Amino acid sequence: MTNSSESGTACYSRRVEERAAQLEAIALLAEPVRRHLYRYVVERGEVGREEAARALGISRALAAFHLDRMAAAGLLDVRYRRLTGRSGPGAGRPAKLYRRAATEFRVSLPERRYELLAGILAAGVRGAGDGEALREAARAAGAGLGERIRRAGWRAGPKAVRRALAEEGFEPVEAGDGSVRLRNCPFEALARVDPDLVCRANLWFMEGLLEAAGLAGLVAELDPSAGGCCVVFRGRS
Repeated sequence: MTNSSESGTACYSRRVEERAAQLEAIALLAEPVRRHLYRYVVERGEVGREEAARALGISRALAAFHLDRMAAAGLLDVRYRRLTGRSGPGAGRPAKLYRRAATEFRVSLPERRYELLAGILAAGVRGAGDGEALREAARAAGAGLGERIRRAGWRAGPKAVRRALAEEGFEPVEAGDGSVRLRNCPFEALARVDPDLVCRANLWFMEGLLEAAGLAGLVAELDPSAGGCCVVFRGRS
């Protein structure tokens, strides 16, 4: 029978090993070519070896080496798909494609546990009533970013939203229908604790942004998508 002391030691050892693995994975991005490849994959969403090699002006073999190193470390996910869209005999071999992994890498020295406090604060907000204080705070935060857009004099429209939100880590991308979707949720850790609360706060944040920036031609709506942010921007009809 394992006593509590042994269990605690095993838990500590596991955390140390996990922390070491995260440090090693992040350290891979110190190499310039690898770092640029990672950024390119994130920007494009999903890329193959040949496309990555052309984009960076390096050989396919070198691109494959770096992409596979990042995949082995958990920074990238891999899947296989025929780029021709055909299937059956003569369709060719599926291409090896890379996309950013869903795994979150977060290292701080000394160690911090901000997600623990975030969960506590979320629980406090849920029990505080109708959420009006949260709405006001979220809209005020969004208005701060919107004011920055307005002062910069960026052209009002999807491009202005993409530029501002890219700086905040949302990774915006314009969809084929002209809407702007966000590939990353910077609040992912808290969203796992209370997705409804976080999505509502995020929507209010975006509404405050649009209003303060004077972007009357856009509207923020809740439209959750797998692996991305819950908010989408569309043209006002």
